[in-house]
Amino acid sequence: MTKFLIPTLLAASLALAGCASLAPTYERPAAPVAAQWPVPQATTADAKAADIGWREFFTDPKLQGLIEQALANNRDLRVAVLNVQRAQAQYGVQRADQLPSVNAAVGQTAQRVSGITTRQYTATLGVSAYELDLFGRVRSLTDAALQSYLATEDARRSTQISLVAEVASAYLTLAADQEKLRLAEQTLLSRQDGLRLTQRLQAAGVSSMLDLRQAEISAETAQTDLASLTSQVAQDRNALELLVGQPIQPAQWPEAGTDAAVTQTAELSAGLPSDVLLARPDVQQAERTLQSANANIGAARAAFFPKISLTASAGSASGALSDLFHAGTGMWSFVPQVSLPIFDAGRNQANLTIAKVDRDIAVAQYEKAIQSAFRDVADALAQRATIGDQVASQQRLVTQSQDALRLAEARFAKGVDDRLATLDAQRSLYSAEQGLIAARLAQQVNRVTLYKALGGGAGSGGQAPQSAS
Repeated sequence: MTKFLIPTLLAASLALAGCASLAPTYERPAAPVAAQWPVPQATTADAKAADIGWREFFTDPKLQGLIEQALANNRDLRVAVLNVQRAQAQYGVQRADQLPSVNAAVGQTAQRVSGITTRQYTATLGVSAYELDLFGRVRSLTDAALQSYLATEDARRSTQISLVAEVASAYLTLAADQEKLRLAEQTLLSRQDGLRLTQRLQAAGVSSMLDLRQAEISAETAQTDLASLTSQVAQDRNALELLVGQPIQPAQWPEAGTDAAVTQTAELSAGLPSDVLLARPDVQQAERTLQSANANIGAARAAFFPKISLTASAGSASGALSDLFHAGTGMWSFVPQVSLPIFDAGRNQANLTIAKVDRDIAVAQYEKAIQSAFRDVADALAQRATIGDQVASQQRLVTQSQDALRLAEARFAKGVDDRLATLDAQRSLYSAEQGLIAARLAQQVNRVTLYKALGGGAGSGGQAPQSAS
């Protein structure tokens, strides 16, 4: 009989444990955002950002290399990957509670009384304190652990998307500041030439002391800008190296300025807000957290019902080790235990209240994630609608400023105007050229921001942890 005891108990336990959970039926909350984007979209159907890998979207080879290095070495992403592995292990621990733990034990008991020594040898196979999940408490906790694990995977994907966008933005910012630095160097040389000319004219009595001071101010301003931009470029490189997670070789720094696109220039399709919400891992993470909180309510409700646990063992016992497994040495024990909550000073009710409040908090956080995602996309679309006109206008301003400087220099050479008009035209051109660099940077960063906001960047080169089965 004993050899059938443990298998019979295991089969009965598993059959009794397959009961329904007391967790509320999950229903996805309605999205608290508009059904359409506030900025009208083109009717042409382009590829969705979530379907475009970052290698396809970012066309600059140097930037591709830096993103690949960042995905392999960035410490924030590494922590996110390890968090996924930790949550996966925690889910494995919780899932193990759904099955009985079977242990084998071999022991000896020796006793000496009145000069006589007796020994007892035992060998058993047993189940220790296995809970029959009649009301779904263990199942609810397992479901909660599974959703928590999936949420950490969504968090890893969200971290990767943010990292890809941050590396691209830092790369573009560095390229823009390097372009500004080159402009400052050229401007400084030009203004130093103008200062030397003014000094000669002032010495000859052709130019006034005011012209000389204005030329000196203009040259010193360019020198200050040069020093400031030199420092800024160094800081940009430090920021990019931090994101990449390792030193960057000189050949990897950007060479081209903001006039060279580092991404595909075709407009991304925004689609419908509901599509974007399904593609954003941060929104999916918030929903997983909500589902986990919903499952915890089932575990809290099950605490009001009786808890049944089983402890059983079967084996053999003998006074002689050589006779341990002979016929007639069998033994077994069966210890069911029922725990019925009668008075707990309101602990179970308080735990249920906590679980429900946690669920309500998760609902609010999920809705906030949707609203934040909607705003990210709407802001990027609003900027995209006008940034092209801004760049074009700034380009015209540079052209007009260049023509104004040419005319001012011609009038100065003919003695029609003094040196102040030329210096003023130089300052206007310098400001316009800086504005053009900033506008081009904003246009390129906008493409990156929209790509990120639409859920792009999770594919092509990410480090995915092993999934739970």
